[in-house]
Amino acid sequence: MPERPADKNAPTPDRAVPCRVVVCRDCCCGTAKVRGDHAAQTARLREIAPVRTSECLDLCEQANVIVVQPSAVGRAAGARPVWLGLVNDPDATEDIADWVRAGGPGVADRPGILDLYLIDPPRRVGTAIS
Repeated sequence: MPERPADKNAPTPDRAVPCRVVVCRDCCCGTAKVRGDHAAQTARLREIAPVRTSECLDLCEQANVIVVQPSAVGRAAGARPVWLGLVNDPDATEDIADWVRAGGPGVADRPGILDLYLIDPPRRVGTAIS
């Protein structure tokens, strides 16, 4: 069986789990409903960190939604995922990329400009079934 090429962002014994990014790409985010080059945005973020694509993060009114998840080091420092909405400008994508490259939540200070994009994650109310 041929060997799979190594993922440049994969954890290794000398490198902990890196900061990760989730991009929403479904009915609103990443579609013609929202301006912007969505493929370029995703590709740019993939140059910096592992990127996962979500079908829907339930915040369509905030499209495009991006979630920056802390690295293992960031989590150990108490960081939580940071939710960003209305990320429809290449400059905002670059600000996110710079922060992620620097280490992201819990490792590097978030650039103040990203405060403009901060949103609350959706609250999902579940019902217990007896």
